[in-house]
Amino acid sequence: MIGVAGLSFLLVAVLSPLLIWALRQLKLTQPIRVELPPDHQAKRGTPLMAGLILLTGVAVSLRFHPAPLMQLLCAIFLLFSLVGFGDDLKKAVWQDPSGISGRAKLVLQFAFAGAILYLLINSFSLTADVALFHGFKLQLPIAVYVAIMLLFVVGSANAINFTDGLDGLLINVAIPTYFFFFLISDRPEVQTFSLVMIGCLLGLFLYNIYPARAFMGDTGSLAIGGSLSFLAVIEKVEILIPILFSVYLAEQLSVILQVWYYKRTKLRLFRMAPIHYHFSLKYGWSENKIVMMFGFVSWLSVLICWLLWKFAM
Repeated sequence: MIGVAGLSFLLVAVLSPLLIWALRQLKLTQPIRVELPPDHQAKRGTPLMAGLILLTGVAVSLRFHPAPLMQLLCAIFLLFSLVGFGDDLKKAVWQDPSGISGRAKLVLQFAFAGAILYLLINSFSLTADVALFHGFKLQLPIAVYVAIMLLFVVGSANAINFTDGLDGLLINVAIPTYFFFFLISDRPEVQTFSLVMIGCLLGLFLYNIYPARAFMGDTGSLAIGGSLSFLAVIEKVEILIPILFSVYLAEQLSVILQVWYYKRTKLRLFRMAPIHYHFSLKYGWSENKIVMMFGFVSWLSVLICWLLWKFAM
């Protein structure tokens, strides 16, 4: 399996410059929100949608393990990537930082997530229970379980999407999360898919690290979000999500709290949300320092979750 990850890394590392060149020639570049700090304004014109290169991982995964579960994992990645691609395309073509409407993105994500959950329950024997500690399970009515998982998947996918705000940040945080699923799974498809995605992300990291030569965009970040969220559902580790997804949830929660607090007080709780901007503006942390610290928290979260999974679940 290590060889598969190595192949994924090499393919992305070699092909990314070609994709970046094509995106630049097509003038598919990132518009920058006016409220972002001056150092982010300098990134205007950076090629967007480099997350398309992560679809290399879909091809590699299917080539080496074309089993039904792998097909489903790749379909999840593709569908959520498609939502992000539509958003990125509008941003790049119209130079509109808002992209497609939030409502449209949510409708598509809920529709795709619902269809995938239906397949998991009816074709892959997904049960309507939540694994607790020491083998205990919370059995839920199927309708309640589906409703909760729909909210979880879409909410988590968007939380992960929020994390893609600094050069290399999401990649540095997502690699440990994929590694967690590789560690705990006894399914060859999940292990292979997780390793392939780690290889792809490492390959893209060469071009996304500060100063980024390209941004993955929602094309990549939503695909990562959808796949990681469904891996948690497939592996029945929903109970660990507050820890495993701690960085992503902190990013999303900071946005929610910022909006809530401003509506009540007309003051800002954070200098800027998502919270990675707060560390930059309030404490003067460099992008690399924020990326390093958030990555450390992600690895620490994975270690804690692995210990809990191994000894308490």
